[in-house]
Amino acid sequence: MANLKIGVPLSMGDGVENDVIKAKDFASDQVVRWCPGCGDYAILKAVQKTLADVGARRSDTVFISGIGCSSRFPYYMSTYGFHTIHGRAPAVATGLKLTRPDLDVWVITGDGDGLSIGGNHLIHILRRNVGVKILLFNNRIYGLTKGQYSPTSERGKVTGSTPWGSIDQPLNPLSVAVGCEGSFVARAIDIQGKHLQATMARAHAFSGTAFVELWQNCNIFNDQTFAEDVAKEVASDRLLTLEHGQPMIFGKERDKGIRMDGASPRVVTIGNGLTADDLLVHDEQAQDASLAFMLSRFELNPGFPAPIGVLRAVERPTYEMDLAHQLLEADSKKGPGELDSLLQSGDVWRVT
Repeated sequence: MANLKIGVPLSMGDGVENDVIKAKDFASDQVVRWCPGCGDYAILKAVQKTLADVGARRSDTVFISGIGCSSRFPYYMSTYGFHTIHGRAPAVATGLKLTRPDLDVWVITGDGDGLSIGGNHLIHILRRNVGVKILLFNNRIYGLTKGQYSPTSERGKVTGSTPWGSIDQPLNPLSVAVGCEGSFVARAIDIQGKHLQATMARAHAFSGTAFVELWQNCNIFNDQTFAEDVAKEVASDRLLTLEHGQPMIFGKERDKGIRMDGASPRVVTIGNGLTADDLLVHDEQAQDASLAFMLSRFELNPGFPAPIGVLRAVERPTYEMDLAHQLLEADSKKGPGELDSLLQSGDVWRVT
């Protein structure tokens, strides 16, 4: 695709890099080819708006994708980009971030690309804490290849590849990310524009790997898959918007909350002596990931709301920072290396 040369200034001709940049400046001249009504359109607009709001530079921004509907994303951004191979976007992004740590690197993937063939790459970029931002579009289906079940499809899902219903246990992207030592783990929804942009801005500001699961509707092959949680008439009772340092309250009347009963959470109703002070307070900065993992399992339990927002945001050294320090230490002890000298240095096998 176009715009592959990293570090070479984009030919813009409009001087926007020296002026106030707007969301439209991040839109490429390519025709956006998603199905009409697809949730990807809202996510694309939200990303462009967020980058403009945070003052990102197009010439310092790179979008890297694998294969799938969401992976068309780099074509639609007036930035640098790579459209790579199935599931390998995290590996390409890691290589780029290690060689050019100054760049703002984003990975665009889906529930199939990121959690099936790309699952191994995803878990390692998370545990290493490479300073990239990962947006995982989750619509619980393979959309590009016409509607097969995916790693996040619910049990019993009838598709062309599971005519009798899926018997697989679905993966929970948030649980996977937390379990792989993810430093920043969040969830947002395609139709909640303001919250979506705020979550992306938080991810952009985070130094390490920022993982954001995006609930995204595929109106062709899996329409309304999240409707029981996100439909306008039920969202206030089915979604728990997380805020650091605030009690976990939800409900249309703001009268429901989460309270710990020993080691187990339970949904309670505020009133009759029970106040917000009795509820569980969200701590996204807790070093122990137990709270974040517990939150990631909420919607699997009847009567519990699905959490949205930032589950975990714990700063720790990034992989590229540790690598730079290690190289400096090696240079200080061994001096700058030469590849030819290394290759001609003699036997390298050691047999004991």
